[in-house]
Formats: sequence, structure tokens, C-alpha cells
Amino acid sequence: MKIEEAIKTAIEYENRVCDVYAEAVEASRNDTARRVFSTLSDEERGHVDFLEHCLGTWSEKGVLSADGLTTAIPSLENIRKGVKTLEKKLGGSPAEGAEVEMLHRALEVEVETSAFYARMVKVLPPEGKELFERFVEIEEGHKAIVQAEIDSVTGLGFWFDFQEFDLEAE
Repeated sequence: MKIEEAIKTAIEYENRVCDVYAEAVEASRNDTARRVFSTLSDEERGHVDFLEHCLGTWSEKGVLSADGLTTAIPSLENIRKGVKTLEKKLGGSPAEGAEVEMLHRALEVEVETSAFYARMVKVLPPEGKELFERFVEIEEGHKAIVQAEIDSVTGLGFWFDFQEFDLEAE
């Protein structure tokens, strides 16, 4: 795949993820989920803008850079630490419903998008690898956040290390 085609395909993936998150914001009744979906939606929109800028720069100058590609999501290491703590506290079976289905759909598109970026790192020439390596890092964080949110909204009461409700509260 050529770099220009890879960037255009990446824009399609990012737009698809944006659509899923926008639907999830509207469908969610959980405030934490809405905040997470909204943050991820904003970030994915920023990815589309960044990729469109990259496409223009590549077309005009034949240069790509991941400089300026930032994320509001914690590092994957910090997410994993939080998830490990979360997993120790969770038990029981997951709840079913539209919100959980939307989360699973979000996870699915994040997995597909991340896999696309990983493939691009393997097949693109060196001038395209840096950009797509950075996207792999970011999308891995998105996958971890969505998985943690799935764990949270299954009704088990924890978001990472923070208890969302107290069963013994009066």
C-alpha cells in the first residue's frame, strides 16, 4: 500500500470510530461512559483533522511526521495498572443492554483500527512508519479505556480504582 492510500484509509477508519463514539454518547445513560465516549470522540475527530493535514503535507512536500499527534488518554502502562486493580475488585456476570453492546461495538472498531495501523507499520516504507507507530500507541490506549469502561458499566461499581457507588450508603 502506498502512503497516500494508507492515510486515506486511516481517515476512513477514524471517521468510522468517530461515528460509533458519537452514537455511544447519545445512547449512554451512564455519566462516566458519556464522558469517556465524549473524550474519545473528540480525540478521534482530532485524528481525522491530523490525518487530513498529513495527507496535504504528503501531497505537497512528500514529508510525514507524527509531531503534534497527542492524546488525552493516559499511557497504556497507567491504563494497564488501573485495569489490574479493577480486575482484582470485579466479580459476577456482566450486565446486558444497549450501553454494553455499544461499548463492545466501540471496542471492535478500535481493535480493527489498531490492527490496520499495525499492518501499515509493517508494510509502509520508513517515511510512513513513524506516523502509524504513534497511532498504534494511541489506539492501544483507546482499546484499554473502552475495555475498562465495559468492566465499569457491567454494574460492578468500579471505574479503575474508584468506587462509583456504595451499596451500604444510606
